[in-house]
Amino acid sequence: MSRSKTVRRFIAVLALCAFGCGSSLAQRTQLRPGWNLFSPQQDVQVGKEAASDALKRLPMCNSPNADKYLTQLGKRLTDHLNTNGVQYPWEFHCVNDRSINAFALPGGYVFVNRGAIAAADNEAELAAVMAHELSHVALRHGTNQATKAQAAQAGVGIFGAIFGGSTGGALLTQLGSFTAGGVLLKYSRSAETQADVMGTQVLYDSGYDPRAMAQFFEKLQQESKGKNPPEFFSDHPSPDHRVERVNEEIEKLGGIPANAQRDSADFEAAKREVMKLPIAKNGVPRAAPSSGGNQGGPPPAPSEKMVDYDGSGVSLKYPDNWKQFGSDENGAAFGPQGGLVNDGSGHAALAYGVTIGSVMGQGTNANELGSATQALTSELQKSNPNMKVTREAQSVKLNEKAALSTYLSNDSPGGGQETDWIVTVARPDGMMYFVCTAPQGEFETYRKACGAVLDSVRFH
Repeated sequence: MSRSKTVRRFIAVLALCAFGCGSSLAQRTQLRPGWNLFSPQQDVQVGKEAASDALKRLPMCNSPNADKYLTQLGKRLTDHLNTNGVQYPWEFHCVNDRSINAFALPGGYVFVNRGAIAAADNEAELAAVMAHELSHVALRHGTNQATKAQAAQAGVGIFGAIFGGSTGGALLTQLGSFTAGGVLLKYSRSAETQADVMGTQVLYDSGYDPRAMAQFFEKLQQESKGKNPPEFFSDHPSPDHRVERVNEEIEKLGGIPANAQRDSADFEAAKREVMKLPIAKNGVPRAAPSSGGNQGGPPPAPSEKMVDYDGSGVSLKYPDNWKQFGSDENGAAFGPQGGLVNDGSGHAALAYGVTIGSVMGQGTNANELGSATQALTSELQKSNPNMKVTREAQSVKLNEKAALSTYLSNDSPGGGQETDWIVTVARPDGMMYFVCTAPQGEFETYRKACGAVLDSVRFH
């Protein structure tokens, strides 16, 4: 055979091998971070501050061996994680909480509950949980969520106070606090799907059985039947066809790799260690918000005496036994002492009171008000799967201005259900909203006080 034919045949064999060997890489789903007003360096800045706050507020395992194991496992996974060239200062911490959950803050600060370690049958399942969380970091879902909220011009202290941090503004100074950081951890179902897909790829590339991703979620689904769902689903809404999508990605990757790892002696040792740890009292402690939390029982009834508030574009009166829980150019929140509580996951939330805010550039006239109100409601429902409209928008007057009144029900941060009464009104620069919120069983008591607040509203 001539030398030239030998060379051509060798090149053909290389090309065939390249096509066959690289097929899993070519066919895998390509994922990239979405629109983001923040830089990766700001992700790290926000995450570092929030992680520092979390370490103070959460009951940590204080187990060097458990943290060392999580760090080793995390390092193995991040070695195969596509961060688009960004170097994150990865940290891994064990939380002494028996609920099945884990979360990763922007910039690579990862917290894994002992409950997640105990629930995993093998190392591959725990690696699946961690790969899912690492994918949220790589895809920058936290600050992407904040970017979307920033575009909606709603302050994190405002919407976060009413709806447990499900949406809100994206100012770095506000997002750094773990209690205000719910916006960084409440993901959409599409973000969950992306984290599932990338996490499956990371498992595959790290040498683990990628089926562990689907198997762990199937286990959580089984545990949720007939009772409250695992805490993981409260922070990570389960997308439709989750298991099917993971299995589909495995097929794109080329199926189950030969000698895929399922377990290790290190995992079994770490699991035994965390299961022997003393139980933290009441699981995750309810961190007292800076304004004072509800220390037992409902707060006192609203006073009929009123005090003045004069804000940007609006003034009003509110009961003199209420407090102001913050104010910025987008609005403020008011409620009784003890009305600001912790929702059980480290996020401050307003369980009783009134919130005011604005959405700039939308609903600037009466004709646009209906669509802007509907858009606002829909955005809230995306991040609050149990939120329901109980009374559709109806026309009302607010300070002689055309307005809309809408009632919703939602999970209360204090437990049970709450009623959220939203009144929206068109303004020259956008739409202003007023929200009265209280547990359903006490809402009638607060309706009168909220009505008095609304009657006192005057626009500048």
